[in-house]
Amino acid sequence: SRFEVYGFCWTPDSKQPQRQRILKALDHHVRLGGVDDVTAAKLIAQAGIDVLVDLQGLTSGARPGILVQRPAPVQVSYLGLPGTSAVPGVDWMIADEFVMPAALQPYCTERALTLPRCYQVSDRQREVAPKPARSKYGLPDDAFVFCSFNNNHKFTREMFACWMRIVAAVPNSVLWLLADNDTARANMLACAAEHGVAAERLIFAPRVSPAEYLARFQLADLMLDTFPYNAGTTASDALWMGTPILTRSGRTYISRMAGSLLTAVGLPDLITESLADYERLAITLGRTPARVASYKRYLAEQGRQSPLFDLPLLVRDIEAAFEPLALAARHAA
Repeated sequence: SRFEVYGFCWTPDSKQPQRQRILKALDHHVRLGGVDDVTAAKLIAQAGIDVLVDLQGLTSGARPGILVQRPAPVQVSYLGLPGTSAVPGVDWMIADEFVMPAALQPYCTERALTLPRCYQVSDRQREVAPKPARSKYGLPDDAFVFCSFNNNHKFTREMFACWMRIVAAVPNSVLWLLADNDTARANMLACAAEHGVAAERLIFAPRVSPAEYLARFQLADLMLDTFPYNAGTTASDALWMGTPILTRSGRTYISRMAGSLLTAVGLPDLITESLADYERLAITLGRTPARVASYKRYLAEQGRQSPLFDLPLLVRDIEAAFEPLALAARHAA
């Protein structure tokens, strides 16, 4: 009731259900497809926007040429680029105290707009397929299942070698992965062989529908996060479905995303800050499945009621952060 919400969009129109949900939530929808950057900036300025939120940063298809013209007095980066952009005219980035501690601020061109709980918005209305049997995906019923459904470009040689040491140290464990292409699959199998890990202990998951993708998280025991590019949405998906995550947090926004989510969901003890600690804790958890089962039980009973998934509260937090910026900009004008 305190905000009039515009959506400026240059992506192709479609009847995709999620897009239709977003459009219905807007007060105004303005199409910018085929409109040059100067004209687009004028349309935004003419709409009298107080706070312009950029959801793309410098990702594919972004249009920073609009932002550099300052069509709004307050311009904020959110979600699309988890880190600093160095785009002139972008004043703020939405963050929280974990994902962007004060010590990291000097390395960003934007100032942190710090929310009191967690920076990440999620979706509580996603369709979830029925829980499948492990046999559907070739998973042994009696194995401890580590998983990582992050895109392969987030896998580094250092972290994958660490995963191989973890699997080797945890008897009767497997690692369940996506393979984006044949080259990635071959490289992963080669790394496994170098570490004496049998090929059958790497199980590759096919691409499936979003509903099936969410449902199969329930078959894994522990998700192993990537570093230095943490899981973001994938981490949220895992926690929503009750699967705990082990993460390693570094010195950048992008390497602290999963730690922020774990803090908000109430499992900060699954955050490590070094490769050695990450490896040690992963092996300990793999060898003590009862402890992992307690994390899963906690997530099943408490996870969805945690601040991480309290979306109305997050909306109020963002509104509370935006309102003084908007009022100050109006006063200055």
